[in-house]
Amino acid sequence: MPTLIVHDVDAAIVAALQARADKENTSVEIEHLKILHNVLSKPAKKSFAEALLSIPPAGIDTDFDRIQ
Repeated sequence: MPTLIVHDVDAAIVAALQARADKENTSVEIEHLKILHNVLSKPAKKSFAEALLSIPPAGIDTDFDRIQ
């Protein structure tokens, strides 16, 4: 398995990661891997255009009067 080394991490981030690992009773490395896996395993979000195109047609748009 490849190795990942991260340099110049802010001390507050390291402390938060250590606290999270302590809470989960695991190592910082394992907690880091879990975070990376959770974030990168999520499906990509739809673009705004894709979201609009996925809205089903609702019939004739007569609910509101158009202001002209």
